[in-house]
Amino acid sequence: MRSYHTANDWVSATALSAENGALAYVSAKRTRFVSELKEFIRFPSVSAQPEHAGDLKRCAAWLAEHLQRIGMERVAVVPTDSHPIVYAESCHAPWRPTVLIYGHYDVQPAAPLIKWRSPPFKPVMRGNDLYGRGASDDKGQLFTHVKALEAFLQTNGELPVNVKCLFEGEEEIGSPHLPAFVAANPHVLNADCAVISDTQIPAPDRPAITYALRGALNLELEVLGQKRELHSGVLGGVVHNPLQALCEIIAQLHDTNGRVNIPGFYDRIRRWDAKERAYMSKVGPSDAQMLRDAAATTGWGERGYTLYERATIRPAITVSGVMGGYQGTGIKAAIPTRALAKLDFRLVPDQDPQEIDDLFRQYIAKITPASVKTRIRTLMSAKSALIDRSHPAIAAAARAYQQGFGTPPVFLRNGGTIPVVNLIQETLEIPVVMMGFGLPDDRIHGPNEKFHLPNFFKGIEASIRFLSEISKWQGNVSA
Repeated sequence: MRSYHTANDWVSATALSAENGALAYVSAKRTRFVSELKEFIRFPSVSAQPEHAGDLKRCAAWLAEHLQRIGMERVAVVPTDSHPIVYAESCHAPWRPTVLIYGHYDVQPAAPLIKWRSPPFKPVMRGNDLYGRGASDDKGQLFTHVKALEAFLQTNGELPVNVKCLFEGEEEIGSPHLPAFVAANPHVLNADCAVISDTQIPAPDRPAITYALRGALNLELEVLGQKRELHSGVLGGVVHNPLQALCEIIAQLHDTNGRVNIPGFYDRIRRWDAKERAYMSKVGPSDAQMLRDAAATTGWGERGYTLYERATIRPAITVSGVMGGYQGTGIKAAIPTRALAKLDFRLVPDQDPQEIDDLFRQYIAKITPASVKTRIRTLMSAKSALIDRSHPAIAAAARAYQQGFGTPPVFLRNGGTIPVVNLIQETLEIPVVMMGFGLPDDRIHGPNEKFHLPNFFKGIEASIRFLSEISKWQGNVSA
């Protein structure tokens, strides 16, 4: 019989035994895990499209039933005014740390369908990749944690830490109902740290912890002209075409150097010193690599910054959609009555989305031609997020990554937005760990989205080891 010198030695040996048992379970269940992930992806849980409201409810019910089946408790599908929240927990040891796991089961629209090699909601394997909408963002990454929980519960009967799961169905539309839920349930969601897997790593053998995200502001800019469509031959050149006016307004959003023209837009931007920029240059992707990942040949944007810097520490405005005029086959000789652009702002510390919204409205009012009218609708906003890289939770994630992937992670900024990160930081006042398992070429938000299955299983292992590492904490370290 093995002897133990201290109680801590016994705890460590017990934790290691549980961890090894969980890892062996995963190895034996790989085929089933992939089959279940395919089931998850089959739900067309597109939160932006009202016709899929029933699919989101069915997906939430499936996820809740799955959590209950693997051994989680207090599983609930919580209704909101839109799409439901799925909650579950396993909390039997108040003396152990508590981890809040966040993920989202909603997905982006699949259009344009013609660009997909296979139907977006009929997942298929090609090589080591699983293709389907939501495979990487975020169903596959969310599922790594679900399978880690299952592995512990089915082999050890308990988790090494207390765990709470918060899975929402509105992340892709800005999480409009999540803040109210979090604010109303701070004690239910109280934890020592949160972990989110909804980001990318540079390569399958190069894990990364994300420590910064940009904020977001999504607007619709509508230009209104005459009251009815007009014959473009009879009246072309007589009235200001709303679609042309919209293009003229959009053309004034940037100067020739790629800078945003809105007065006051850059006033509150945090400046980063040479040390931080040197670190980013060392660990971040090169311009050439970013262009390869984007399948582009030429970069564009604000001068004086690398492409990685432009995508992370500098703000941006993207025209993500333009609508107006005839869209069918052939020609229609008509001047439209209206035109609309969808604008995607990405904001950095310390830009405030509300202030930028106000500045944009003032600028548009100033540059709108007298011949047309404009109307602006705010669709969503979210603040940027920064993570303290020195926090013990980040150190635990780094050790888990190294054990799961065989190499230590780098720390990277991400140009995307995850609204819940800032929400958790400000409302629950706990650190957030962003452990991503996606790849730059996963084509998230575009046709032929995929998830690299070796990353799926490495992600499960990293999650198992992360929970084990957190179990070594003594007391509430987030206080």
